[in-house]
Amino acid sequence: MIDPTIVDYDGMIPNNVGLNADPRLRRALERWHPGYLDWWRDRGPEGFQEKLVYLRTAISVEPEGWAKFGFVRMPEYRWGILLAPAIEDRKIGFGAHKGEPAWQEVPGEYRAMLRRLIVVQGDTEPASVEQQRHLGVTAPSLYDLRNLFQVNVEEARHLWAMVYLLQKYFGRDGREEAEELLSRRSGDRDSPRLLGAFNEATPDWLSFFMFTFFTDRDGKMQLHALSQSGFDPLSRTCRFMLTEEAHHMFVGQSGVGRIIERTCQAMRQAGIDDPNDIERVRALGVVDLPTMQKKANLHFSLTLDLFGSEISTNAANAFNASLKGRYLEDQIDDDHLLLGAAYPVLRLKDGHIVEEKVPALSALNMRLRDDYVADAASAIERWWNRIIARAGIDYRIRLPHVAFNRRIGEFAAIHADPDGNLLSEEAWQRRRDEFLPTTADNLFIESLMRPVTEPGGFASWIAPPRAGIDGQPGNFEYVKLAG
Repeated sequence: MIDPTIVDYDGMIPNNVGLNADPRLRRALERWHPGYLDWWRDRGPEGFQEKLVYLRTAISVEPEGWAKFGFVRMPEYRWGILLAPAIEDRKIGFGAHKGEPAWQEVPGEYRAMLRRLIVVQGDTEPASVEQQRHLGVTAPSLYDLRNLFQVNVEEARHLWAMVYLLQKYFGRDGREEAEELLSRRSGDRDSPRLLGAFNEATPDWLSFFMFTFFTDRDGKMQLHALSQSGFDPLSRTCRFMLTEEAHHMFVGQSGVGRIIERTCQAMRQAGIDDPNDIERVRALGVVDLPTMQKKANLHFSLTLDLFGSEISTNAANAFNASLKGRYLEDQIDDDHLLLGAAYPVLRLKDGHIVEEKVPALSALNMRLRDDYVADAASAIERWWNRIIARAGIDYRIRLPHVAFNRRIGEFAAIHADPDGNLLSEEAWQRRRDEFLPTTADNLFIESLMRPVTEPGGFASWIAPPRAGIDGQPGNFEYVKLAG
């Protein structure tokens, strides 16, 4: 067990923020670190804490050498605190403070708002680790097991990144918030995580891959928006986090793609042309395409709720305060003030879904969500539907309408089918199983979740990857389970 009273933080924690030169921050971390390790052992990957895993560790922010690979036990992973390189004379690019020098300290008038943004982002990081902690025992391969653990340790590193900001810049309030990040639990009735999607279960590997495709893509959009912040330490922190977030989305889109590839291959070999012949396809020991569509419907709709209400005063205030911008704010060709500008928003009017122009400042959540939907739809076409088309099967995975299965925003009080047609309560209850995974669907997926632990082996329902990690051969032992 690590004794935090004798930790060499500059040596143990890769960082470019001078931890050992900041006595106050070091003391705060010394108090927080033991609780973090307790949380990791209690809520991190169950059953694998002492196994050696071939992991990537961030050690610097230099593009040519920011990470190194090697075997490590996860509780001994070097969770670093790394900020992207400072931009000399950086100016704030949007909002009321556009053109002013970026803030190196917390602006007093925005202290509470900024702290809330950091806490909400920070809360998502340990939440996903908690949601995925049981998946290791059913991993379809050592390759996938290692990818799960890589995602887990990097989400935990992102927690460290947010805790650094809280401890460094927010004094006692920040220290209390850092402790709260360790005390909430995903799905807990009394102390749940702050956002709904992070209290949902992740019961199987198809759910995990869908989560990393859809929900980590929301993380990408949020981090991009925060990376534009006028508070420079938050901007630099999020810019580096995006480097790792890309891998998490790759795990999701390639994971689902490999499941689709194996299903199409099995259908072709069995001479099955109809993807809706679900019983025959499932008899092959693979996941049928309509069930994958229903899983996509579920995870997409849950993720849309993370963007909040389409019309949002909070989002407008954060933008106007120059704390949180838009996706790729620095590439948008407008005045970056939005005073007098309008943006189209889908709203429910007299029982119909209509498009309505509203003040652009109020519609920032909607704009970020629109960017997310376009990004997800493009990835589905490039990855999943291309695999299906190459196999010669007449089927397409598609995103449901944004009004489908919502709990937050304009459409929370109504029911809609995946095409956006409004449904009565009775019609929704009658047809729900057409759109979302049923108990039978979930039980079938669960029946496939049997671990494959020999190096180079893969479960029958998922295809091998095109290439190994870090150039390793196909039979590489990514996780050493013996001993």
